[in-house]
Amino acid sequence: MQRFIDGWHSPTLNRHMDVVIYGHYGFALLLLPTAGADYLEYERFHLISAIAPSIESGKAKVFSINSINAESWLHPSMLPHHKAIRHNEFNHYVFHEVVPYIHSQTSQETPIILCGASLGALHAMNLFLHRPDLIQGVIAMSGNYDLSTYTKGFWNEDVYFNSPMHYVGNLEDHGILSQIRSSHHIHLLSGSGDYETPEATQAFSALLHQKSIPHECDIWGPDMPHDWPTWRVMLPHYLETRF
Repeated sequence: MQRFIDGWHSPTLNRHMDVVIYGHYGFALLLLPTAGADYLEYERFHLISAIAPSIESGKAKVFSINSINAESWLHPSMLPHHKAIRHNEFNHYVFHEVVPYIHSQTSQETPIILCGASLGALHAMNLFLHRPDLIQGVIAMSGNYDLSTYTKGFWNEDVYFNSPMHYVGNLEDHGILSQIRSSHHIHLLSGSGDYETPEATQAFSALLHQKSIPHECDIWGPDMPHDWPTWRVMLPHYLETRF
């Protein structure tokens, strides 16, 4: 498997940001870390090995980036308003730096599918819903799509517009809704085992149904906890059967 580490100083985030690329061809699968982890998290926890058949066959070319959650909602002492600003800066970084970089490493026509687990699932879904013109789909595993569960009571407009459970019901822009509805790859997955919250996935699925957004909601059994063994089974299965 081809593996290449790259990076640059992000003008948006004012810090160096790394990216690792696996594979040589295929649609672009952009992985977002789970919480405060880094761009190599999926490799350390053997998920890259689990999806190796899809990478080596040329089905998917995988890009994995750093999070800045530790400089945002997971920071122990930062002022909440500043956490919200940092979250928006991360969004801007993905849209205006990572997406063009992916196209420079593939082609302008290569579709981009976002994927994340846990907090990464919320980020993946939120980024897709904001810019369905740039991102063609999402695989969200074990997510809670209510950002207020991470903000410790803080609420402002920035939280609202980054919390899919809050803003999706009020989406009225026909152009954006049409682009979202045209995606064939909105996949919501959750286990039912320890520390999973399948009811959060089901609640968000119900909201998507209300907005007539086609998607797949797949709740796995009680033997599937909120942990890497679950995601090492889920993601390969979806890459093999849905793409």
